Amino acid sequence: MLCWGSSASGQLGIGASEASVFEPRSCCMFDGRGLKEVACGSHHSLFLLHDGSVYASGSNSCGQLGHDKGGWRPELVGALDAQKIAGVSCGQAHSLVVNEQGQVFAWGAGEGGQLGLGAAEEAVRVPRLIKKLCEHRISQVMCGKQHCIALSKDGQLFVWGENSSGQLGLGKGEPSTLSPQPLRSLCGIPLAQISAGGDHSFALSLSGAVFGWGKNSAGQLGLNDEQDRAVPCHIKFLRSQKVVYISCGEEHTAALTKEGGLFTFGNGSRGQLGHDSTRNEPLPRRVMELMGTEVSQIACGRHHTLAFVPSTGLVYAFGCNSQGQLGTGLRGNAKSPLPVRNIQPLCIGNTHTSILFQTIWILISTCYFHSDDRHFKTNPKVPGINFNAVRLLFEMLMKPSFARLLEQVCSFESLLIPQLPCSPPDVEAMRIYLILSECPALQDSKNYISLTIPLAMAILRLDANPSKVLDNWWSLMDCEVFSRLVEMYKSIVVFLLTGGKALLMPVFLESYTSAALRLLEKLNKVRRKSTQQYCDNLNLISQGSVTLCAYPFILNAQAKTTVLQTDAELQMQMAVSGANLHNVFVLLTMEPLLARNPFLVLHVRRNLLVSDALRELTVYNDVDLKKPLKVIFDGEEAVDAGGVTKEFFLLLLKELMDPIYGMFTQYSESNLLWFSDKCFVEHNWFHLIGIICGLAIYNSTVVDLHFPLVLYKKLLNVSPTLDDLKELSPTEGRSLQQLLEYEGDVEETFCLNFAVSCWTLKEFVSFLCWSLRKEFVHAYLQYVFSDSVQEQYSAFSSGFLKVCGGEILSLFQPSELMAMVVGNNNYNWEEMEKNASYKGEFSASHPTVKMFWEVFHEFPLEKKKQFLLFLTGSDRIPIHGMASLRIVIQSTAAEEHYLPVAHTCYNMLDMPCYQTKETLRHRLTQAVEQYEGFSLV
Repeated sequence: MLCWGSSASGQLGIGASEASVFEPRSCCMFDGRGLKEVACGSHHSLFLLHDGSVYASGSNSCGQLGHDKGGWRPELVGALDAQKIAGVSCGQAHSLVVNEQGQVFAWGAGEGGQLGLGAAEEAVRVPRLIKKLCEHRISQVMCGKQHCIALSKDGQLFVWGENSSGQLGLGKGEPSTLSPQPLRSLCGIPLAQISAGGDHSFALSLSGAVFGWGKNSAGQLGLNDEQDRAVPCHIKFLRSQKVVYISCGEEHTAALTKEGGLFTFGNGSRGQLGHDSTRNEPLPRRVMELMGTEVSQIACGRHHTLAFVPSTGLVYAFGCNSQGQLGTGLRGNAKSPLPVRNIQPLCIGNTHTSILFQTIWILISTCYFHSDDRHFKTNPKVPGINFNAVRLLFEMLMKPSFARLLEQVCSFESLLIPQLPCSPPDVEAMRIYLILSECPALQDSKNYISLTIPLAMAILRLDANPSKVLDNWWSLMDCEVFSRLVEMYKSIVVFLLTGGKALLMPVFLESYTSAALRLLEKLNKVRRKSTQQYCDNLNLISQGSVTLCAYPFILNAQAKTTVLQTDAELQMQMAVSGANLHNVFVLLTMEPLLARNPFLVLHVRRNLLVSDALRELTVYNDVDLKKPLKVIFDGEEAVDAGGVTKEFFLLLLKELMDPIYGMFTQYSESNLLWFSDKCFVEHNWFHLIGIICGLAIYNSTVVDLHFPLVLYKKLLNVSPTLDDLKELSPTEGRSLQQLLEYEGDVEETFCLNFAVSCWTLKEFVSFLCWSLRKEFVHAYLQYVFSDSVQEQYSAFSSGFLKVCGGEILSLFQPSELMAMVVGNNNYNWEEMEKNASYKGEFSASHPTVKMFWEVFHEFPLEKKKQFLLFLTGSDRIPIHGMASLRIVIQSTAAEEHYLPVAHTCYNMLDMPCYQTKETLRHRLTQAVEQYEGFSLV
């Protein structure tokens, strides 16, 4: 051991009565005995050996040595003989030690309550146990001038002693305390180290977040001011520096980074900051003279600082040197680092220093966080968690050998979760929400009530800012991890709605179900596309007062369609009942001309389909449009059981889309239609198309409309994007995308010759510069999808919403609404064959049926779609999928020269018993190519 500095009270333990030692001197007292740690106070020192024994030397004015044998030479603290001490710390005139069981002993000056014994005693000369900390296993203790800090193994922080400058961090106006008090404001932050200065304190988290509180008269808290802080404050300047160790002097602070950088701040009056000046520094500032070297250890005395550079084996010292505490052999203070030859420091005190060959490193090694630098980058956008490591830990805990430990963990979580604060002190404290979500115990249904649902409630209780942080983290989370979270709470919803009544009182059932649904809603808002995908298989379930329609994201498209169709059926029944009730009244009053038809009946002619439909629909009011639709083609015998309606929609829309009317522009690249701004028909034609589309949905009929997705977005009040233009007009969309991504001079490149086909925006833009490109693209989209076709679209949407408007429509995503209107092309012809049924002579094993399916599967795709159109009235698949399209094949007694006949009302095919495959192929091909028109069979 080497030591130097003030020795007036014998605090160096060298046994000599020298006032000061200006150069490092060897102390042979512990040679060969295994010295582990040294702690230095104002005028006394503690020496900890590897065998757990403690020695003390120096001033004993307040009993701070713990023995009465004189202070010139280190003497054993005999009262601690029965203890194996693991750590020591010294204050101005008091001492603390912690044993291997985590118990803390204190002695020395106690008038300010710094001993934590519950009473203010001037001097305690024999170590005493701090009983209030016995329930906690303490891992670190630190002494300030007249206050103390202790950190427990479970991450709790305790403070006691003088609080005149807020150094306890308990809050403004809080008095000094005689016994340890928990510092709850840092609860939830995984702390790695604590440090105490004269009247200020610091705590360092595992991810390098630095928190300071207490006296700040010289800027020693690094907050860019000189105001004291009564509660812990985050030192934001150090957030990105990867700090691994903090050391405090009386009024200055030093921080060591993972890369070996040294930052100092606070009082610099004696040069203790090492910046070649005596100025105070209210913000952390790097010691530039040590740039290019890697510092591995630091220690602060009252007014001086030491730093060790292992690559050179040199200790550098700077600051006050009035009593030789720098060990340079020189007189006078040093404002810049000066080398002390081949010395490796451990810790220093007020005006003396003790050196031991060992390294002060905090090993940040925990399975929760990345082993590389990413855990230092924890911020509102980066959680810094290694989910693979978290999962491996929990997998280990799930093994039978750890069953008891897992049980204890679950018990702890059940107590912890309800106490999670609404406003955590730092983003690092919020990682608990992500870590707990990975615990397999939360996915066990027996823990839903005690763990998983309380976690959801704790998340929902978060204040606005921490809630946004959690949203950010979820948005960046791996899809696999995010999927597990969604699946877990989706399972809880199903669990509660299917079996909750038997387990819970109605009030709790409603509360728990609402919490799980609200959390799913929060997850859906964060990652709408992913959540929609993961929730796609959740069936429609209703339960008591819980309205699942308030959470549409958990319902798949089929369930939403069922809701809408059910609502349509109810409205139809009401309309029919109203008409029947009116007719009863008319019958009683003998006024038959006033009778109302319970159906919406349209009489149309094939050759005047558009004008007839327009004439018929204009005479009906909104209530009539809610009635079941029946279509009668003039001169035809078919009774409409659904098939005639299908053909009506097909033929009417086909004619309305005819380019001869100029109502729509067809884009050749995409083969899609959009409203034309140069049409010559009246706007009520667009209104008619809107009504037709609404009636198709209302009457569960798939129609053939080649509109892009953006139409359904606008119907649901979702703003168009550049992707919508790419779908409608790929070349224009790509051009605008390239404009946004272009890194050159946009004004010079595009200004003189920028033009677009069909729509020109010359009146809108005379030049295009970097700052306007986004505005230009936005305006272009606004022009194409809104401004240029405002009247046409308004007429269409008013007609559509007249039939289908309402709250239920808002349940749908645009893609779901589109699929409900036009169906989809998810063809599965094998499934159609599997679900087919047979009548008459036919069965799945009948020779003609076998030939039919062989012929059908040999058809090209377009011919198969043509058959679907012939049989069902549409070549698209209903939103419920191919399984809902059940076709019937019925045998007839007709001879082989007859064609198959389709009953589109019932998806039924009448087919003679053809004897050869070629005959069947020829007749079926003829039939599907001549599908228009209805007649009795």
